[in-house]
Amino acid sequence: MSTPDERLAQMKVTLPPVPKPLAKYRPALRVGNELYLAGHLPMLPDGTFTKGRVGGDLSVQQGYDAAKQVGLAILTTVINELGSLSKVKRIIKTIGLVNCGADFVDHPKVINGFSELMAEIFGDDAGVGTRSAFGAVSLPGNAAVEIECVFEV
Repeated sequence: MSTPDERLAQMKVTLPPVPKPLAKYRPALRVGNELYLAGHLPMLPDGTFTKGRVGGDLSVQQGYDAAKQVGLAILTTVINELGSLSKVKRIIKTIGLVNCGADFVDHPKVINGFSELMAEIFGDDAGVGTRSAFGAVSLPGNAAVEIECVFEV
């Protein structure tokens, strides 16, 4: 059976750079056997972000892709903090925010971009935890999606 690091390598994706805080906070903080990740945005390999309102400027599929890109940014932070994805035992909790209007109802479909990536990397047991997905009238820098999560390590 392959490791999470090997699964990521097999995907042949380009990880974005390690995200830098946009204000006064830590992108990740380990407390005992838990790693708390601050809200991450859909950072692309060139350091820019996917921007816009899902259901307006962006389709649900583009929102899904943005949520997957947030997942790659989170994996970059995890690797930076722990040295290896194999040190993750499981994902515990995900909170996903979607930049959208009041009439948008497909938040879960968008955040699935993140959740399905975590399941692909860590497996269906360790990669699927509890989750909340909801809309926000705006996100930092007009980002399409913001996600925070907690891992057991």
